[in-house]
Amino acid sequence: MGPGRSGRPDLSDQARARLEEMIVSLELAPGSIWSEAELSAKIAIGRTPVREALQRLEVDHLVRILPRHGAQITEINVVEQLLLLELRRELDRRIAADAARRSTAQECSQLLEMAERLEALAANGDDVLAYLRHHYELKNFLAGCARNPFVARAVMPCYAMSRRFYYLHYRQARDLAVAARYHAAVTHAVAVGDEKKAAAASDRLMDYVEEFTRATVTNRF
Repeated sequence: MGPGRSGRPDLSDQARARLEEMIVSLELAPGSIWSEAELSAKIAIGRTPVREALQRLEVDHLVRILPRHGAQITEINVVEQLLLLELRRELDRRIAADAARRSTAQECSQLLEMAERLEALAANGDDVLAYLRHHYELKNFLAGCARNPFVARAVMPCYAMSRRFYYLHYRQARDLAVAARYHAAVTHAVAVGDEKKAAAASDRLMDYVEEFTRATVTNRF
């Protein structure tokens, strides 16, 4: 469901956003099983919106619905993460090029502001959740600028799983500022309307993300 008439997210949207953040931040641990009642009490939202949110999170591969048992938070698997990045690389490149071509002047100005904010949060480095929240907003906004809702819908689960993977390993990598620079480079290329540069910057970002993912196995941070 989308925002209601007031422009505010409905309860299902609120439940989904809250539960996704709890999954990304590992507050809901991979492999753990939760009932609808437990999750409803945990986020203080009714069971029906929670049930709807869980159904959407299952589509995003963040939970697995277990009939008569509740919802299990999916495990983090490096091999699956690398397979997911193959898809994300193609979708991100498409979004970057399309957004560079289709963004309005006002959107370009907002993108630049969001990129600066992302780098500032990374430079501070004390609140990774604040960084990831802003990263979520930036990636959603950028996907919207591409004006292809089918691509945007396909890529959002990739972003959620990537944020969770990054949160698990970022303390070891200590490279929040590096990650922010790659994201900012894509955003800046989009903002100046350079499709080729935006696509190339997106590929460099994905090279970094893949290298980061492989380094979690080899411990070569």
